[in-house]
Amino acid sequence: MSETDRRICHVFIRGRVQGVGYRAFVEREALRRGVEGWARNRADGSVEAVFAGVPSVLSEMIDTCREGPRFARVEAIDQRDGTDADMALRLPGDVFSVLPTV
Repeated sequence: MSETDRRICHVFIRGRVQGVGYRAFVEREALRRGVEGWARNRADGSVEAVFAGVPSVLSEMIDTCREGPRFARVEAIDQRDGTDADMALRLPGDVFSVLPTV
């Protein structure tokens, strides 16, 4: 993937997305697709994630997030363009990180 093809997407997922393995699901699906980034729980009960990759693959990733793992119930996904600063929160050496709750 060339740098010109790479996009960063910042998403906030709302619904029943904590306590159901949602972050592990997102990490597994991202790694399977070659998507870089991170995911973390938020104190308001949502999950926040940043994905970097080819636009078509990011679109697939967002669609997968809408489904979630078996016991999740996704009510909404708010999406915006992400930044390199967003990606910088990823743990050093990780392709995809699961970060602490904020």
